[in-house]
Amino acid sequence: MITRRTALKAGAGLAAAGTLAAPAILHAQAATLKITTWGGKWGDIMKSTALPAFEKEFKCTVQADQAFPFVPKLQASPKNDPIYDVLHTNSNEQWNCFTEGLVLDKITPKQAPNVADVYPWATSDKIVGVAIFTSAIGLGYRTDKGLAKPTSWKDLADPKLAGARGSYIIPVNSLGQCHLMMLGKLYGKGLQDLDAAYKALEQLKPIKLVDFTGQMEKMLLSAEVSMGVIHDSGVYRYEGDNKQPVDFASPSEGVMALEQVLNVTPGSKVKELAFAYCDYMLRPATQQLLAEAVWYSPANKKVKLAPKYDEKLLTTEAKVATLIQPDWKWYNARKEDIDARVTKILKG
Repeated sequence: MITRRTALKAGAGLAAAGTLAAPAILHAQAATLKITTWGGKWGDIMKSTALPAFEKEFKCTVQADQAFPFVPKLQASPKNDPIYDVLHTNSNEQWNCFTEGLVLDKITPKQAPNVADVYPWATSDKIVGVAIFTSAIGLGYRTDKGLAKPTSWKDLADPKLAGARGSYIIPVNSLGQCHLMMLGKLYGKGLQDLDAAYKALEQLKPIKLVDFTGQMEKMLLSAEVSMGVIHDSGVYRYEGDNKQPVDFASPSEGVMALEQVLNVTPGSKVKELAFAYCDYMLRPATQQLLAEAVWYSPANKKVKLAPKYDEKLLTTEAKVATLIQPDWKWYNARKEDIDARVTKILKG
């Protein structure tokens, strides 16, 4: 449990934890770093602890935009004077931005030394920029509905779940897009077998669809669905004294990766500070603070989590081997056609 006292204590130690590894920043005057960041519990910890510690260490000001969506704002701003210096978003959007020349291709250990300590998935060929956390996309389910713990993605198609299973509106949600690709792997030749995926999607009707993961959490908690596609942190965050009758299952075929990715804009006027921020977010102390606050699996291999987090999150080589990273460059190039097809299927 992250208490205010714990967070403040952690914040005081964040600056000291990685000072030697941090890139040197010369301060002619106080710089302003413009970033994006999530809201909710993540945003609370960032604004109360992580960002103030960064500002103190680097003698700068951080302007954090939490008003999603971020990409249209970046697209509308001049490339030589972008609205953001650091873009934090998921992989599918980072790939779109890279294709348009709005972000860099990679963040290297030379630019951010802690990149040298990340798991391979965080800098794989499926990532632009660098991933700082991941969640595992699998199946959330009610434990009070007489259901066996799902062991396969195919369990979502059980006839008993007709009208009581959930997923996402595919054109607007990357978890829905990941689920569609997983259907191609399950029932066809692989993640890119769209014909098999479309056929399998048809067989999942009736299915309840939502826009955002927060809505899926609410449907599971209210028992509006008995099983649904969700990321592990969307279930584990309800651990505690008042634990809800929901649990998360990692299917045997593997879990899809929902990465939290940082990237730097080529036109940033404070690139050195932007790289320092990426490095700071990969420090073990920063990673531990946020991982334990929101149940995200850290990218840095050196992070040591408390036992209850270590047990469930992807914190070993064996666990991270279950991650499946989709090819978002491939998917984004076909998104318009896919959107039209799945909309027709699910409305039919």
